[in-house]
Amino acid sequence: MKLFFKFFGAAFGLAFLVCSIYVVNLFSSKPFSLDHYLAKDLMVSLFDSPEYLTYIGAFDFLNPITKHNSKLTNDSLEDAEESHIGSLKHLQVLNSYEDDELTEEQIITKKIAVFDTENDINRFENFRFHSYPVNQISGAHLNAIEFMTDIHPIRNKREANDYLKRVSQIGASMDNLLLWFDEQAKIGIYPPTFVFDHVINQLSEMLSNASNPLQEVFGKKVRELNLSDSEINSLEVELSNIIEKSFNPAYERLLDRMIGDKSNSNPNHGVWSLPNGDEFYKLRIRTYTTTDYSPQEIHDIGLSEVERISERMREIFNELGYDNNKSVGVLLNELNENPDFLYADTPDRKEIVIRDYTAMVAEAAKKIEPYFERMPKASVEVKPVPEYSEQTAAGGYYQGPSLDGERPGVFYANLYDIKQTPTYSMMALTLHEAIPGHHMQIALNQENENLTLYRKQGYRTSAFSEGWALYSEKLSLEAGVGRDLYDELGILQSEIFRAVRLVVDTGMHYKKWTREEAMDYMKTETGMSDTEVRTEIERYIVWPGQALSYKVGMLKILELRERAKAALGEKFDIRKFHTIVLDNGIPPLFVLEELVDSWIEASS
Repeated sequence: MKLFFKFFGAAFGLAFLVCSIYVVNLFSSKPFSLDHYLAKDLMVSLFDSPEYLTYIGAFDFLNPITKHNSKLTNDSLEDAEESHIGSLKHLQVLNSYEDDELTEEQIITKKIAVFDTENDINRFENFRFHSYPVNQISGAHLNAIEFMTDIHPIRNKREANDYLKRVSQIGASMDNLLLWFDEQAKIGIYPPTFVFDHVINQLSEMLSNASNPLQEVFGKKVRELNLSDSEINSLEVELSNIIEKSFNPAYERLLDRMIGDKSNSNPNHGVWSLPNGDEFYKLRIRTYTTTDYSPQEIHDIGLSEVERISERMREIFNELGYDNNKSVGVLLNELNENPDFLYADTPDRKEIVIRDYTAMVAEAAKKIEPYFERMPKASVEVKPVPEYSEQTAAGGYYQGPSLDGERPGVFYANLYDIKQTPTYSMMALTLHEAIPGHHMQIALNQENENLTLYRKQGYRTSAFSEGWALYSEKLSLEAGVGRDLYDELGILQSEIFRAVRLVVDTGMHYKKWTREEAMDYMKTETGMSDTEVRTEIERYIVWPGQALSYKVGMLKILELRERAKAALGEKFDIRKFHTIVLDNGIPPLFVLEELVDSWIEASS
């Protein structure tokens, strides 16, 4: 009960904060403080996103008023233009705060907000239609279903009815995509051919299957409620009607458009082939790595790191008695094919793998705890990637916990291809996605009561979050997580995989490599399975620049750790270093560097 009142009070306080700031803004051209202004701006955007309100779970008590759990965002082209005007005004307000009027913490906050807003403005004004909202791995047609099956709660009949209302709105969202395609066609932007092939297959299978995942999950959840058989049947019949009359026709229209547009598909794979593509890629690098590295600099860093990591792996293979005349990639591929490192393809294989992953999470949490001043309160679960997306999804990914603590963090493991889960690589994925990787960083951020609302929820960068997750793998190896040299090989394979990303992402988007050239390079250097290599390379094509953030972020954290060690000597405390890194939200790397340098100076 105390927890309820504490949580209710915090959520009500945030809502009251929004109202009070609105009143202040009616009578003032500028809010009282930067933190208040950014809190207001964030809360307004949060309340404009019913999906995000549902995701964080913090405002469910307001649902009878806001009805956000029954709504979906459906932004039009006009909405995006209004948002851009808002961004211009937002930047103007941010720059109106003079640094000599701000605290040191607020100066850092201003830097983050200005950096983020300038990138948004640049993207809209110069590259508005350069993305692929419908793609094989994170397309809107997949995200809509995943949100309803994995995020939308069904804890009572009202939430079941909210589910029905939301599903009825998905069709309009899909139709809006057709208008986006029209705008892209005007400037000659179409996805590569393979994207059309994958999406057409996904939509065709979804429409041809007798059982829709929306129907399956809904039926399972409503049967867990205290409802009569007639109530359950009525809800299921209504959902069936919505799917038949609204959902399926919209997905059929999307399918028809994809089939019709396929003849115009881009025969090239890199964004260099798009209008002003080189400048677009530079913005993607700046946005995702939060650095000013050029594509060539990142390419060269990647080549250097691939060689360094390969050398250590050759040493391990030699120690284990493998053929020294074979390349690292060949030896890793042989490990992937070796039955000793593969699960038997039995009907209960997925359950066994999930159980083993869960045990690894517990082991990692125990061994890593001495390296941190605080561990997260939120738990983390391991689940398989949903079957409807597992063929094109990454090997693993993470979904954060809700703010109210009711929904735990989830580490999703892709179990589609048995060769995708060699046992020697499982620990590395566990460390990256769960503890001390994504779950630890995201949960601690949510649980941090000392951060302002903006620093906690207002800005995110994969340079930090993915950099931290990759750093976590190396840290865990140093902490003794892992049982033998094979686990170290798995961790090194994970690292070389991210180093290879620097090479292939810049290779395709800057040096004009084809998808096949990038796949050959990744296969040669990592020994990953053909399924994994294809999925990964195709992901980088539709998500340019994001794959660079992992290794760039990791290298920066390691660089700062070594800088602190050298400066502080015996005074260096790894726990305090990790606190500085994790207790300041999700900052750009240039801000993280300033924070660590300030800590070094204060500790000297």
